[in-house]
Amino acid sequence: MTPRNTPGHRWSDLDRPPLAAPSLRRALVRPGGLWTSLDVVPTTGSTNSDLVRRTPLTEGAVLVAEEQTAGRGRLDRSWTAPPRSGLFFSVALRPGPGVPVDRWGWLPLLAGVAVATGLSRSAGVDMSLKWPNDLLVTVDGEERKTGGILAERAGEEMVVVGIGVNVSLRADELPVPTAGSLALANAVSTDRDPLLRSVLRSLEEWYGEWRSAGGDPVVSRVQPAYAAGCSTLGRTVRALLPGDRSLTGEAVALDGDGRLVIALADGGREAVGAGDIVHLRPAGD
Repeated sequence: MTPRNTPGHRWSDLDRPPLAAPSLRRALVRPGGLWTSLDVVPTTGSTNSDLVRRTPLTEGAVLVAEEQTAGRGRLDRSWTAPPRSGLFFSVALRPGPGVPVDRWGWLPLLAGVAVATGLSRSAGVDMSLKWPNDLLVTVDGEERKTGGILAERAGEEMVVVGIGVNVSLRADELPVPTAGSLALANAVSTDRDPLLRSVLRSLEEWYGEWRSAGGDPVVSRVQPAYAAGCSTLGRTVRALLPGDRSLTGEAVALDGDGRLVIALADGGREAVGAGDIVHLRPAGD
């Protein structure tokens, strides 16, 4: 057997040990809790795709990959990173019947709040949210994307939420100059086991409150929490919309459906529910 610290072995990077699946299960899968199963696989194309195809798919299933070779973000963008350099996982949720379908659109925003809250606690890094589902950290005084969230329907009753976070990526490993990682943001810890535990516990807490509130974003505190942590609000933005439309204005609010409200130069306002948002100036300028 090849020693783990020799070049070429899949565990040769001692700064990136594999996740400990048995201890994660002991900590997170418990009677009465949200998480019902937790599997860690060495590599897969996409944890979201794997869970969407799983039969039967039960609420609370968690699938974690040490490496994703075909990870997807919004607008079918690719998401790749070195093995064991981040958290790449998906969870299966069944919001109904207590939550109306028209409130399910809050799930990716809820996940953003939960991930930012969990990582702020466990990694000691201030995180902000770029609408609708990017996770940002500050590296050398600049905002950098360090994670993202993708929610997909799985049949009529289930939603699969995929989460990817760059944890230990070094500067020479970044896919693009605007990317970041917890390590580059001076995290107090890049140990992925406690980071994942913290994120999943935070997600369980926020999801439980939201579902108990019937998906009401105000009663569950999701809407005010997202707005408080959203770096998009208060900025001039360009929204690139479906159908090759675009509009420019100030992002001023989130409406009751989680859409971004943009104040236009002509005095009008438009709520954007889908599209790509470009920050045109730093907050406070």
